[in-house]
Amino acid sequence: MYDVLLVPLALVLFGVLAFKRWSAIIIGPLISLLLVVAADMPVFKSMMGPYMAGSAAYVKNYFLVFMVGALFGAIYEDTRAAESIARSMSKVTKGKFTAPLIMVITGILTFGGISGFVVFFAIYPIAQELFKAANITRRLMPAAISAGCWTWSMSSPGTPAIQNIIPMRALGTSSMASPIAGAAAGIAQFILIFLWLEYRARKISAAGEGFIPQAGYDMDAHTTPESELPNPWISMIPPVVILVAFNIFGMPVEGAVLLGTLLAIALLWKHVKGGIGAWIEILNKGGVNSCTAILNTALVVGFASIVRETAGFKSIIAGLLNLDLPPLVFVAITVAIAAGAAGSASGGMGVAFDALKETYISLGVNLQHVHRIAAIASGTLDTLPHQGAQITLLNICGQTHRDAYWDIAVTQILVPTIALFVAIPLMQMGIL
Repeated sequence: MYDVLLVPLALVLFGVLAFKRWSAIIIGPLISLLLVVAADMPVFKSMMGPYMAGSAAYVKNYFLVFMVGALFGAIYEDTRAAESIARSMSKVTKGKFTAPLIMVITGILTFGGISGFVVFFAIYPIAQELFKAANITRRLMPAAISAGCWTWSMSSPGTPAIQNIIPMRALGTSSMASPIAGAAAGIAQFILIFLWLEYRARKISAAGEGFIPQAGYDMDAHTTPESELPNPWISMIPPVVILVAFNIFGMPVEGAVLLGTLLAIALLWKHVKGGIGAWIEILNKGGVNSCTAILNTALVVGFASIVRETAGFKSIIAGLLNLDLPPLVFVAITVAIAAGAAGSASGGMGVAFDALKETYISLGVNLQHVHRIAAIASGTLDTLPHQGAQITLLNICGQTHRDAYWDIAVTQILVPTIALFVAIPLMQMGIL
């Protein structure tokens, strides 16, 4: 029992330090070291072995994905192409459905190949403007922004998100694995999140709470005249090219996003003043963003790799196997647990496949189903309060967990869990 309790206790401590704004670069190795000592594992062998191996493998396997996504995102942020797309979409709703609209915009940008981490910074000023105009509480901002990044847009068939890439490479499946059941789950997530955000916006507004400016967090973000923004239709071309290259022509995601990045530079060149020098600065910023994002994730993946080596984790997995669960339920639970341990959907999925890939294959179910269930399940417990990316977003929006976490939990833990109850029965009926 002691061994089993060590894992949740380590997660609680991880969450407490994350709340206090400790960097993942410090928390990852620190909590790993404490867990190694508490579990009576060899200290140097564990830290130099599983911890560093897990962190380094994640960087090796996915750095280029992070890199091209961050470059693409930096271009769309600095050229205001993301803003152009968002503002043109806001005209369609004519000031209505503001919180769900932000979810839709971030989802489209993420599905188009922009890193979720980068989307935060590009979308926050837009969300601020729209929320202020509609007089909607800013408490819903973090949920609206992150729900678009980390639910249907990262787990649906065809997305270039890394959560779709990891099972492709682990199982040899395609980006469109389980297209019907996966699409049904994605649509269910989209609808439920849309309805929840609109319901909450109306309920909170009816209680008399509106948009409250906050010093240090409100930005004068939209002084650019609309006539100076890139054409929204032209701005949509590179994301569409990425999706076509990735899903139809089978180009590796790194190549597809790089192609979209080069096309974006060509199409949006004139929207950056300063010529090649200014463009170099944009690309430099994207490169730095990619390093920050992957290092934060990789060092927590190292923690999850230590968790995987503990007797407690092995007891949990053995207990689940002994329960004789339906195969896809077993996949969902184990991936969700790993994502919770890593505080990251992609990090947890990577750990789960490293530890249990052969077990998943031996379950005897269609690997397309395993792929899609793993992608959806990775987006459940990854959003526990210690998730570093959510803490970053809360800081950007000037909100606390007490203010905003409830809506984050509903949209990004409860809703993806419901999506599993949509997808798994369809797959058990033999629907791809």
